[in-house]
Amino acid sequence: MSDDGRNTDMGANQGVRLLLARATAAETRAADRLYGAIADVAIDDAVRMDDRTRLRLRAVLAQLAGGVETALRSHAARLLILRDEAGLAARLTDSPTPVFARLNASGLLRDPALIGELLARVREDAVADALAIVAPDDPDRPSLLPRLLHHANPLVGASAAALMTAESRRHSHAPVGTSPSSDLPAELHHHLVWWSAAALRMAVADNGDGALWALDSALAEAATHAIAAYVEEDRLEAVAMRLASALDPDADARTRLLVEALSDRRLSLVIALLAQGLGLEYTDMREIVLDPGGERLWLALRALDLDRATIARIGLALAEADPQRDVDAFADVLDVIVATDCTVARQALAPLRLHREYRAALRAVERGVRLSLPSGAMSG
Repeated sequence: MSDDGRNTDMGANQGVRLLLARATAAETRAADRLYGAIADVAIDDAVRMDDRTRLRLRAVLAQLAGGVETALRSHAARLLILRDEAGLAARLTDSPTPVFARLNASGLLRDPALIGELLARVREDAVADALAIVAPDDPDRPSLLPRLLHHANPLVGASAAALMTAESRRHSHAPVGTSPSSDLPAELHHHLVWWSAAALRMAVADNGDGALWALDSALAEAATHAIAAYVEEDRLEAVAMRLASALDPDADARTRLLVEALSDRRLSLVIALLAQGLGLEYTDMREIVLDPGGERLWLALRALDLDRATIARIGLALAEADPQRDVDAFADVLDVIVATDCTVARQALAPLRLHREYRAALRAVERGVRLSLPSGAMSG
């Protein structure tokens, strides 16, 4: 009887501890909800993400983290088995908490560079998907990329095939954890790999005791392998720029290619053709194209000396595809856009040709000086 009593007491005590832990977690969640609501109220409607973009961004984050996690688990587990650490390998593969949840809780996924890149990717995909497909005048004529596969320049054909492959890989809706590549810029990919390795280490440490030197070694080696195997040149953005460079169109050919790429909903190629013509990086041109205001895009189109009909076609297509844009405002300013001298437009965009890090440093210093000086001191 006494044993039964002790067992009952132990079970009750364990239940109490579990209840207290859950109550503490509930209190934390309540506080998080409050501060989340405060932050949401403070955000201006003009910069607030819509629900679809927010959900898609979170899904992309989970997909990327899941893919990196799967690769690290698999590689590190194989290393552990080869090193007679089957127990650690089992703990690594059986750890239930996804890396995404740990990284999200840690705050690492709030990295501005990472979120900025993925938000731009999500916005680009959303606009591209919403573009109207315009049927060609000749119904028997292949669309742009399939036609470029047979271009006289073999570099154009190879780049067109690579872009089709990159688009298919980027837009595939594979289950979380099955994509082998993050398709991120190399530096961001490296960060995600190391963060994921550290999160996996913590997950295994939570599930058992003992020295984890063998696990640390295996995860570090797996991360190093994942980084070494990553080929940034295979990213969709890099491939699109290679195709635009291989095409190297003159003014008339660029106009035709832009219109056709837009009609085929190949927004990545539109961005690359504009960037190539202006001597800009893909990321800068993407930011300009996706900006709902459009002011810098109108300058970019005039800097390339595009005619009124082409500018109108591009502006209307983007306005119809992006609910954040004002088609009436674009119509009102079209005459002003066309009247802008192309030399003046190129000069206005010249700062974008400076190194990206240099421009970021200039903005940071300017912002710091402005915030540190009394009101009116800058004008003096």
